[in-house]
Amino acid sequence: MLAPALRGGKRFRRDERGVTIVEFGILAVPFFTIIAAILETSLVFFASQILDSAVQDAVRLIRTGQMQSLPAGSNSLSGFRTKICDSLYNMMNCANVKVKVSVIGSFDSATVTYPIQTGNQCTTNNGVKTCDWTIVESYDPGEGGDVVLVQAYYKWPTIVRLPGFNLQDQVDGTRLLGSVRVFRNEPFGCTGVNCT
Repeated sequence: MLAPALRGGKRFRRDERGVTIVEFGILAVPFFTIIAAILETSLVFFASQILDSAVQDAVRLIRTGQMQSLPAGSNSLSGFRTKICDSLYNMMNCANVKVKVSVIGSFDSATVTYPIQTGNQCTTNNGVKTCDWTIVESYDPGEGGDVVLVQAYYKWPTIVRLPGFNLQDQVDGTRLLGSVRVFRNEPFGCTGVNCT
């Protein structure tokens, strides 16, 4: 009575039809997960580089005095943000780029604080934790010879969220991208002590 079942079991073990699809089914999930992780990592680094380059290009306008010589509407926080966004290739929502431009006393006094609430500062509503921006946007490009600190930040949305691989560093599932520059303005129209 068991003989037919044993013969059928032996035949089933020797049958190799469909082995490729079974192996693919086993390996497909890890394979596509690795591909998605590689693509997301590349995209995050690419976006970070794009933001950094855009800030560098916009900062050059402040450093050389070109921003300061623009009409009042263009020589403003929104005008400077627009200059940054012109080089972002529509990869980021321009309205969500946070910018702070401030004159500082010297290179030694340049301090950068974390621009988003952390830990107990964050709020929880209906089980969803949110951390607001702490950076106060401002725009003071200074005059010739001034030392200027420029900060720009953006929350980049992440897609792949797996244990052991998770690029998000914010509680809302995003990754903070940032670019900071400290420089001395060129001595355009300068009459002060820092004009040499």
